[in-house]
Amino acid sequence: MKELINYLLQFGHLNNQQIDLITNKAKEIELHKDEYFIEAGKSLKQVGFIVEGIFRVCYYNNKGEEITKIFIEENHLLFNPRNEPFTEYVQATTDCKLVVISNSDWKQIGDTIVGWDSIIQKVINKSLTEKLERVSPLVSQDAATRYLEFIEKYPTLVNRIPLAYIASYLGITQQSLSRIRKNIR
Repeated sequence: MKELINYLLQFGHLNNQQIDLITNKAKEIELHKDEYFIEAGKSLKQVGFIVEGIFRVCYYNNKGEEITKIFIEENHLLFNPRNEPFTEYVQATTDCKLVVISNSDWKQIGDTIVGWDSIIQKVINKSLTEKLERVSPLVSQDAATRYLEFIEKYPTLVNRIPLAYIASYLGITQQSLSRIRKNIR
């Protein structure tokens, strides 16, 4: 629970009463590797904060191939501010521990805490900036450069998630990734 509170305090002030409100609405859960936090076509019924573990956002292209879009690691929120059905899957790539708050409790927190909208907007802005930094350069580079940048941007992930997911994220085959890794060493 303290991880979520410490995270939120980076974006604004919360007094003890507000912190108690948040912690009373939150609960800790675990998801095992390969379980989904949310599946495509479904609406998210809760907000999650990743305490431990890694998730990936993935989808299936028109050929039925699974494509990894992005990885989300510790100290990030998983939520859908527009409350629309998801078009992608959010899957645990490792065993994960989360703090979750139901959407109705999240709304109540927002209605109760003055300045909550500002805190959440700062969280969203930070997440969008990180996402752009991680995704945009990958489009125009060769596979080896994309892998080296992946290592630089996700230094803690390389040895924690399956190579197949990394290859999918980089838009290459697992065999190509193995060759690249062999040549880099």
